Amino acid sequence: MNAEVPCGSGLTVLTPSYGPDAELCADLNRSVMEMTDDVEHHIVVPRSDRKYFSEMEGTRTFVHDVGEFLPRHLVKAPGANVWLNTRRPWPPVRGWIAQQLVKLSAAASFQSRGVLLMDSDMVLIRRTSLDSFMLSGRPAFYRNPGAVHAGLPLHRKWHETSRSLLGLAPPPAENLPDYISWPCLWEPGIVRSLLSAVEAHTGRTWATAIGSQLHFSEMILYGVYVDEVLGGAESTTSRMKSVVYSEERPLGLAELSALMSGVTSEELAIMISAKSGTGLHHRRQALADVRGTLADDKERG
Repeated sequence: MNAEVPCGSGLTVLTPSYGPDAELCADLNRSVMEMTDDVEHHIVVPRSDRKYFSEMEGTRTFVHDVGEFLPRHLVKAPGANVWLNTRRPWPPVRGWIAQQLVKLSAAASFQSRGVLLMDSDMVLIRRTSLDSFMLSGRPAFYRNPGAVHAGLPLHRKWHETSRSLLGLAPPPAENLPDYISWPCLWEPGIVRSLLSAVEAHTGRTWATAIGSQLHFSEMILYGVYVDEVLGGAESTTSRMKSVVYSEERPLGLAELSALMSGVTSEELAIMISAKSGTGLHHRRQALADVRGTLADDKERG
């Protein structure tokens, strides 16, 4: 486990990113700086891409090399988006699994009460703090009961992997809860105990145990741990507090306008997937329009 990263707030924002998403990440970073008071934004990128993010660094924005959060025995393969575990070379750790290892390691290192996972393709649209995610005095735990159905076979595999890593019986045949949300709030103390539980069951370092999986979701692992090992959370919600577009199809201006019309008084953020290929100019125009509408609504009281 890496040394703890001191954070001066009850909430920390964590974003893994890379060069092609630098402009999106800059928009996210500006929104975090504008919509929060003392929240730190920690951005984790490949060493070769740091030059694209250096202008974002400031008193509350920190850009990290992925190497700060991955064990030394994980070595990046040249020319490919895979990592080789020198202790367990096969199978290689694919890039998206390595990114999840980074999220877990970085989240475990924070001393804040909550860490908010936000990908580069999100922006905050309202004032946000840890209080925005509190229920009955506790950080809210996202859980959508029965949302993992027969039409989501990969989600079920993620449940199976998570339960195996924790030494739990396979999941029941019925529909399962979904724990994947944008943004996603974790408690760093729970992440630390989760990783210790994986090591205790597997007898391997958590990074080796998880990195060897072919099907894995860090958010499902966290959710299964909270529900099945810790006995559930005191404060649970099925609201993401965001408007989300996750399809891999670009949106035009009319479609973006329709998406933004779904923003309610409860939404704090908007996510338009980078994989959708939506034009940056159109995206920024739509986000500016919705911010303007929210500002006008605030003035009218």
